[in-house]
Amino acid sequence: MKKVLKVLVIFSLFLMLFVACSEEAVKPNIEKPTIEWVSIPAGTFMMGSPKSEVGRGHDEIQHQVTLSAFKISKYEITFEQYDMFCEATGREKPDDAGWGRGKRPVINVSWHDATAFAEWLGCRLPTEAEWEYACRAGTSTTFNTGDNITTSQANYSSSKTMAVGSFAPNKWGLYDMHGNVWEWCSDWYGYYSSGSNPTGAASGSYRVFRGGSWCNIVRYCRSAYRSYNTPDYRNNNIGFRLVLSE
Repeated sequence: MKKVLKVLVIFSLFLMLFVACSEEAVKPNIEKPTIEWVSIPAGTFMMGSPKSEVGRGHDEIQHQVTLSAFKISKYEITFEQYDMFCEATGREKPDDAGWGRGKRPVINVSWHDATAFAEWLGCRLPTEAEWEYACRAGTSTTFNTGDNITTSQANYSSSKTMAVGSFAPNKWGLYDMHGNVWEWCSDWYGYYSSGSNPTGAASGSYRVFRGGSWCNIVRYCRSAYRSYNTPDYRNNNIGFRLVLSE
C-alpha cells in the first residue's frame, strides 16, 4: 500500500510539473513598445539660469556640469506605449482626462509609475542635469528657441495635451522639451552640485519634474525652471521620457 501511495505522489508531482511547463510554453510573447532614441554627445554646459533671466527662480543657481554621452527618447512617452506596459503587467491604466490616448503623452502617472515603466524596458528616467542638457541642445538662452518662445513653437497656456511631435524639435532632434507635459526626472529635489554626471540629492521628500506643460504660463517652460512634488503625485499635466546610458 505504501508503495502504491509513493507512486501516486511521484506521478502527481510529475503531472503538476508537466502542466506548469505546458502553460509556460503556450504563454504568448509579451510585446513591448518601440522607443525612438536620440544620441546625446558628452559635454560640459552651464546648468541653471543667469540672475538677469526673466522669471528666474531662487533655486536655479548657475554651475558647470559635465556629462557622459547618453540616449534620450525623441518623444515623451505616449499612452499607446504606456498602455502596453499596463496590459502586460496588469497595472491599472491611467485616466486620459477625456482627451484621448494613442499618440498623446501619457498623463496621471507618478514618479513610481514612470520608474516602473522604465525598469520594464531596461531604461531609466533622466537625471535633472541630463534633462536640461538635452533640452538646451547647446543653447544658453531662456528657451532652446532663444530668449522667447510662442504658442506656435510649444504647447503651453492651452486647454489640453497635444499629440507628441506636434511642434518642431530642438537642435538635437528632441520634441516637446518645452510644454505639453512636465517630465519626471530621477533626482530628489535639492541643492545643485557641480561636477561630472550629478544625480541630485542623496535623499529627500520630493522628486523633480521639468519642462512646463499645456496649462502653464511661459515662465514655467524655461529650460532652467525646476518643479517638484512627492513621488506618488499624479496629475493630468505630468508625464515623462526615458534615457539609456551609453
